[in-house]
Amino acid sequence: MNKKNRTEPDDKENNEIEIEYIIEKKKGEESKKGKPDTEGDEKNGEETIEKSKNEIEELKKAVKQYEEENKKIKEQYLREAADKDNLRKRMEREKNEFFQYALSDVFREIISILDNFDRALEKKEEGDKKHFREGVKLIYKQLENLLKKHGIKPIKLEGNKFDPRFHEALMSEESDNVKEPTVSEVIQKGFMIHQRLLRPALVKVQVPKKKS
Repeated sequence: MNKKNRTEPDDKENNEIEIEYIIEKKKGEESKKGKPDTEGDEKNGEETIEKSKNEIEELKKAVKQYEEENKKIKEQYLREAADKDNLRKRMEREKNEFFQYALSDVFREIISILDNFDRALEKKEEGDKKHFREGVKLIYKQLENLLKKHGIKPIKLEGNKFDPRFHEALMSEESDNVKEPTVSEVIQKGFMIHQRLLRPALVKVQVPKKKS
């Protein structure tokens, strides 16, 4: 009986000690867990700074690369613009030269005809009318052949019918002898150049008489 009474207080004391130990242990663990890891934070901060520096360097390299590419594109654009401007000026110059000298061969042949006119006029001064007339006919034929060579031909009348596409009525008169406008006289010849009208023929036209 006395032995039993001695054991119970001892067990109670031991339990209290054990509980206090567990509580202290948990407090220690929580304290250790809640304590900031200064070394780890410093390491993470250094890594973040280093990473940011690397990213900044990469951005600087990218910006430099874009600036160089932009410079090349700008230089290329300026070169192409200059080339186009030079091409435009050259084409304009060539076009002007073409219009200035395109008819050089034709004028060269006309000059030869003028030489023949000079010779014919010299013959007239000598009083040889027959040779003068023959010379003028030859010159006329020479000039006519020159025009044909370059596609220039006189407009031919087809049945004396007035055609406003090729004829220009300089004057007109009424007549009982016609049923439609008819060319009665060619005052000045008209000419075609290939398939186009070069100069209309000036004509006198007879028109049907108006019924009273």
